[in-house]
Amino acid sequence: MSKNYEKLISLLKQMFQLNQADLDFGIYRIMNFRRKEIENFLSEELLPQVRSQLERYISSKQKSLKKELDDLKKTLDDTGVVYESSAKYVALKNQLDMGMDIEKAEEEIYSHLTDFFSRYYSNGDFISQRRYKQGVYAIPYEGEEVKLYWANADQYYIKTTEYFRDYTFTLPEGKKVHFKLVEASTEKDNNKSDKDKERKFVLYEEEPLKIENNELYIQFEYKVHESKQKDLIDNAVKKINEIFTSEGVKYRNFIEIFKLKPTESNPKRTVLEKHLTDYTARNTFDYFIHKDLGGFLRRELDFYLKNEVMFLDDLDTEHEVRIEQYITKIKVIKNIGYKIISFLEQIENFQKKLWLKKKFVVEANYCITLDRIDENFYTEIVENKKQVEEWKKLFAIDEIDGYSEPLTLEFLKANPYLVLDTAFFSEEFKERLIESIKDIDDKTDGLLIKSENFQALNLLMERYKEQVKCVYIDPPYNTGNDGFIYKDKYKHSSWLSMMFDRILICKIFTNQDSRLFVSIDDNENSNLLNLEKQIFGEQNFVGNITWEKRTKAQNTETAKYMLQSKVEYIHVFRMGEKKQEFNLEKKGEKEYPLSDELGVYRLQEIGQMSSNGMRGRKTMIFPIKGIMPNENMQWKIGIDEINKLEKEQRIIIKEGKPYIIYRPEHEEGIIYTPFWSHFFEKDIYGTAENGLNEVGKQLGFGSIIETVKPISLIKKIIFHANNNFGYVLDFFAGSGTTANAIIELNREDGGSRKYILVEMGEYFDTVTKPRVQKVIYSKDWKDGKPVSREGISHIFKYIKLESYEDTLNNIEIKRTQEQQIALDEYKDIREQYILSYMLDKEAESSVSLLNIDKFANPFDYKMKIADGLETKEINVDLVETFNYLLGLVVTNICVKESFDTEADLDSEILGAVKLKSSDFGKGEYTFKAVEGNTLSGDKVLIIWRTLTGDIAKDNAALDAYFKIKGYSTQKNKYNRIYVNGDNNLMNIKQNDETWKVVLIEEEFKRLMFDVQDI
Repeated sequence: MSKNYEKLISLLKQMFQLNQADLDFGIYRIMNFRRKEIENFLSEELLPQVRSQLERYISSKQKSLKKELDDLKKTLDDTGVVYESSAKYVALKNQLDMGMDIEKAEEEIYSHLTDFFSRYYSNGDFISQRRYKQGVYAIPYEGEEVKLYWANADQYYIKTTEYFRDYTFTLPEGKKVHFKLVEASTEKDNNKSDKDKERKFVLYEEEPLKIENNELYIQFEYKVHESKQKDLIDNAVKKINEIFTSEGVKYRNFIEIFKLKPTESNPKRTVLEKHLTDYTARNTFDYFIHKDLGGFLRRELDFYLKNEVMFLDDLDTEHEVRIEQYITKIKVIKNIGYKIISFLEQIENFQKKLWLKKKFVVEANYCITLDRIDENFYTEIVENKKQVEEWKKLFAIDEIDGYSEPLTLEFLKANPYLVLDTAFFSEEFKERLIESIKDIDDKTDGLLIKSENFQALNLLMERYKEQVKCVYIDPPYNTGNDGFIYKDKYKHSSWLSMMFDRILICKIFTNQDSRLFVSIDDNENSNLLNLEKQIFGEQNFVGNITWEKRTKAQNTETAKYMLQSKVEYIHVFRMGEKKQEFNLEKKGEKEYPLSDELGVYRLQEIGQMSSNGMRGRKTMIFPIKGIMPNENMQWKIGIDEINKLEKEQRIIIKEGKPYIIYRPEHEEGIIYTPFWSHFFEKDIYGTAENGLNEVGKQLGFGSIIETVKPISLIKKIIFHANNNFGYVLDFFAGSGTTANAIIELNREDGGSRKYILVEMGEYFDTVTKPRVQKVIYSKDWKDGKPVSREGISHIFKYIKLESYEDTLNNIEIKRTQEQQIALDEYKDIREQYILSYMLDKEAESSVSLLNIDKFANPFDYKMKIADGLETKEINVDLVETFNYLLGLVVTNICVKESFDTEADLDSEILGAVKLKSSDFGKGEYTFKAVEGNTLSGDKVLIIWRTLTGDIAKDNAALDAYFKIKGYSTQKNKYNRIYVNGDNNLMNIKQNDETWKVVLIEEEFKRLMFDVQDI
């Protein structure tokens, strides 16, 4: 095959994710299920169409001429005559040259297809690559006065995993191996020579290996390097092998890293090489998912054909045959190009579907102060050793008088603000406890979500739609060392794509009275402000707060080359165009130190000002009770106002000066402090150093991020934004300062503010959640221990969500025998199926895409979920997930009830059964009921149940359960009743043409995938 063909095949394999056979994660693992089939389709079915389509357009005359010329060439060869000496040959050749050279045209088409698609593909992402030619790309513009656009404006930023810094795997014998990033290039020097170079993972030369706590750490740098990543991996494996050889005794427990883990393409691959390839690939590939790849590439291909293939000067109107052939070539490029685009669109849309799908709740727990818990639970609580150990760790309860092992009931009663965590208790205890708290959602003061923030907002939007009064976020500032991972050459556009989708979706949570506050520094200040104005409208920009984050100069290497920044900014936007009052701080009640028979009063001297200059007025010079203003001075109050005050007997002379009498009824009794746009007083607003110190006092160690906002700063913002009630949303929660500030404000003024915080990864468990628990228990901390034990009554819920990576890793590609037979028999259908439908159709039974069959036991719906260092198969929480999908404000969650059945001989209904209570979760049937209200006002009942496969018996058990609980579909107590599994409950059509009884499976699927492009 030709070079152009080979180049195109190589590029298509990259774009179709077929060149990464060694990768067993994400979309690569999925595409490997059908890799051979797709490769065969490319080489045997798709690209051969280039020639066949060209041949189809060649006229019969051209075919006849070519045959005649070929026959003549053979005759001339046999007779030894030179071609060009034959007049007939020259004539036929000239005629044929007017036609199309198929081989040449085929090569040109391969070249054009390669040139076109290479402009848009880079390491798993479709991006408009930089071209050194003017007018190559078209940017969408609809007549706006100002248009903000960036390279990834039409893409979702998805690089949100923790794999960048740390990657861990476990060897067969249980030993753990970590890849650790010890030094990341942060572009501090902003060298222009490195601007367009790619960063690579390079083995850390100073200390490539170390052992800590009997675990192996292999250390890397992430920096600009000329070598290919594959070569750097090979060098790393070689170097590590040399170290193991020379220091064998030291590393003998980890020798398994060199065991073979072969693949078809690399039979000598080791365990180490496999994981290094995965680690580097995760952080090099797949930063984005295109929102409309098919539409984008089709528009671009049309633009490419018009501007870089079809040149008007080449159209020779005297030769109609050439024009026809010229158009033919363009048609073939477009036809084949569109088919390639269809397949790329299928892959991208499949990933988009997985990204936008609302994610499962995989864990849900509550943290509850003991004063909110019925004392009937206390005996079980004191017996829970894990909970007691947690209290010792968080609250140092072993230093309290009265502490004993085991704890006593009296100890619990004496410490009402100890925070119980339901994660330490059995499922049965947890369910009983939650059931005992009626109106659980209304009584819950906060929600923490362990998740990537886009996924959290996507799931929560129905529940908190228009409920949030204040949004405060402190996103990564894109400094290069703040944890934000960006694609090389696309630093700012990566960040803008990340921010755009998340700010846009958070708008759904707000209402006309809400405000948004966003912290940022100089690095992305202008970009962010333009982005926000594009989302909310310039008319809704309230202003820009300047906060002095530091008072000390930075002693850095770059200090003498650049300005030292000591401020950050807080952008303020309103969500509605109507004017909104800020909540202003009371400066203090005015004092009335004097009194007479009419009551208390105060005096205020009547002021004077210069009578010279432009503001001088002779009318302002007059006597007040015989007192004239000083020379060259005039009164500040006019004669009419003075006459009015004299009539009211409110002017007196004291020490030769006129005063006005002010009583409480003459004025407002409160002075308000303005909401200034400059936060410079460090004693009031705090500094970044204060923030770090606060976290250190609470947790006993410094924060693992460089900066933490001080509590006082966030308190001021929240106070000004929302009075003393309503939800505050922070989806870049970090150390949890927002929750800390809200709890302190509520403690100070008795407010009922609530918080929703989103944070992901290990940081959630080690910093965010523990900090909130500690703030609830005590307001004062030092070295991680409470100074006082002045707590606050509180409940917060915390949930963990399925991640996008979890979704991908739970996809299974399956094709039925019937499907395969049909595809083998019908070639036309086969092409369309492979190009457009294969992934969706063959993945539809995957658990991450909602396997309806598994709803037969909704309490045992298992998925493989990444949890810290390993992946575990766990039960996801369908009950909690469905509550959020519905947007349910839960009033009551019942304990799961298990029953065995026996025939109901007293019933006239054939097959009727009676239910007999069984142990928790062990009966023939298990039921769980949830009650609540939607934000639209519908009262909802949800019944979850296990099914046996015997529909008649299952529904007889459901009827019996309804009878026991007193439920009825005919009464007006509920607007909607949701039940899993086909049932024979009497259904009623509502006024809005919906049915009262709804199948959970159908509604679950509809809501989970009822998403719109953000």
